[in-house]
Amino acid sequence: MPIVSRISEILPDIIAWRRDFHAHPELGFDVNRTSEIVAERLREFGCDEVVTGIGKTGVVGVLKGRMAVRSDNPEVIGLRADMDALPIEETTSLPYASKNRGFMHACGHDGHTAMLLGAARYLAETRNFAGTAVFIFEPAEEVGTGAQAMIDDGLMERFAIEQVYGMHNLPGLPIGAFGIRQGPVMAATDSIEVKIEGRGGHPGMPHQCIDAILVAAQLINALQQIVAQNVDPLESAGISFHQMQSGGSQRVIPEVAELRGSMRTLTPEVRELVKKRVTEVVAGVAQLTGAKIDLVIQSSDAVVFNQTRQTELATKAAKEVVGEDNVVNTPPVLGGEDFSYLAKARPGAFIWCGNGGSAGLHHAAYDFEDKAIPYGTSYWITLVENTLTA
Repeated sequence: MPIVSRISEILPDIIAWRRDFHAHPELGFDVNRTSEIVAERLREFGCDEVVTGIGKTGVVGVLKGRMAVRSDNPEVIGLRADMDALPIEETTSLPYASKNRGFMHACGHDGHTAMLLGAARYLAETRNFAGTAVFIFEPAEEVGTGAQAMIDDGLMERFAIEQVYGMHNLPGLPIGAFGIRQGPVMAATDSIEVKIEGRGGHPGMPHQCIDAILVAAQLINALQQIVAQNVDPLESAGISFHQMQSGGSQRVIPEVAELRGSMRTLTPEVRELVKKRVTEVVAGVAQLTGAKIDLVIQSSDAVVFNQTRQTELATKAAKEVVGEDNVVNTPPVLGGEDFSYLAKARPGAFIWCGNGGSAGLHHAAYDFEDKAIPYGTSYWITLVENTLTA
């Protein structure tokens, strides 16, 4: 009987957990309520070990199978779900909409956490596998620091993890479908912070000023040309700005403007090229305008890279759940994901789970689709049972 059917008895509980998490979103490392519930559930399920405080508020559950390990198979695999939300005001008006004003689960981490909990419950009841499954519940994925914090706390060594797997929902991909590819899946992200210092003054005497807003506009336009003019058209890169702060009066040319944005790339070579060109363009605009421009580029997520063998195992599991025709090869995207650090520490693979026609990720009207839960939960179960065989 397909696992999608086998979890029907626990599906109402998984949905209830998901909606509870949705109603009580928490940010960054401050996911105390969520992590406490996760740890409590893992203990209730009968996990052999439940550890809290890995990466500040991360939770790890350890479950041993009932079959003997075969020498040519991996003995320990890690499965990761992220727990944190975003600083967005929700606009869904759902019965379980966020009760924490200004915070919401706009990326589906509520669904990710609930699906991995559902898989842990099922696997704890059956233990139809060999070796050990390690359930990793990560804080602070949205700020790009949770995975590294867990690694720094000895995640891989302490639990002897040999392979690691991640899953994320994807709006636009049909419910009941999975997307995966070998190689680069998601982009390396680097934050860009710019402070422009010009010369303020009277709008009627612009010749005596260096208008920081005008300099900012020139700089943004110049930086946007890097991708079009310097990056190979067959490669991928993106530069965007998300914040601009300047001025305070309609009657004053501002002296200072601050910009914040990001650059996204899929290969180390393109990443270094874009960093170099950003630095050169900033220096050029400063010389052209006479403004003083300070630039800080700070690395965040690395490229999420799916290893060949782990991609094969993940693809096989997905096809068993939804059928071969419903597992598609997806192109890489320029979103960032700090699963990249887990997959650098151990061989891994990252898969997309269809969320249907929902609003997009990080949108105020987004909601994780409960109809996707049976497929995502079944994928985790199948992956463990297939990979950790006797």
